[in-house]
Amino acid sequence: MSIWRVLLSIICPPFAVLDKGCGSVFIVFLLWLCGWVPGVIAALVILNNPNR
Repeated sequence: MSIWRVLLSIICPPFAVLDKGCGSVFIVFLLWLCGWVPGVIAALVILNNPNR
């Protein structure tokens, strides 16, 4: 996970997970609409997952 991805996930979480699949983008987008913090946390968790 690069520093640019972390910064992008803080600024706009859905853009940070675009290459992780449609489901991840949709989940992060919905959480981001509910609040900024849940979207950022979800994006960081998805980006930090070693299985992907």
